[in-house]
Amino acid sequence: MPILTLTKPYTDQQLLDLIRTDDRGAFTELYNRYWDKTYAVALHRLDDEHEAEEVVQEVFLSIWQRRATLQLTHTVATYLSVAVKYKVINHLAKQHRRQLQHDELTITSPVVADSTADWLHEKELRQLLEKTVSQLPEKCRIVFLLSRDENKTYAEIAAELNISQKTVEAHMSKALRELRETLGVSAPVLAFILLNADRFL
Repeated sequence: MPILTLTKPYTDQQLLDLIRTDDRGAFTELYNRYWDKTYAVALHRLDDEHEAEEVVQEVFLSIWQRRATLQLTHTVATYLSVAVKYKVINHLAKQHRRQLQHDELTITSPVVADSTADWLHEKELRQLLEKTVSQLPEKCRIVFLLSRDENKTYAEIAAELNISQKTVEAHMSKALRELRETLGVSAPVLAFILLNADRFL
């Protein structure tokens, strides 16, 4: 099995090409290059060091497992950012399922029952949002996540993805339209939901 010996700086694409040939050294270099950034994203969203480490490990493990067929249409940084956010959503969903099971066993008053009902409504909304976003076309989904989760301007997104601002606007319009239609809400209500995304996602 080939092992990368770094004699010069390698681009991300060169590392990916080497990883496809089972080069563990190239994989280690990519891992070290992006570990801190991906861990910071996961930790910010999970606020738990162990959970954050687990998410990052899963993301990089997925890259290695799919190395032979992995094809990225965007930068490694963009891919990892989106991948980490989806892993975080999955982990939060698991946490909420465990909490729901606990609540079902410990409901002892109407007040608790009402609280659980409210939580279930938010959980359903979160799942519907997650499902709708995940079903968007790839570039449309990435544009939406870069805008919503990283607060990037259309100009910044256009520069990062090497597309025009009009294309960015078109992707955002499509994403918002799909969300409004799926959730059955008006534009102002959708804006409120997205402004409070941390509560739901």
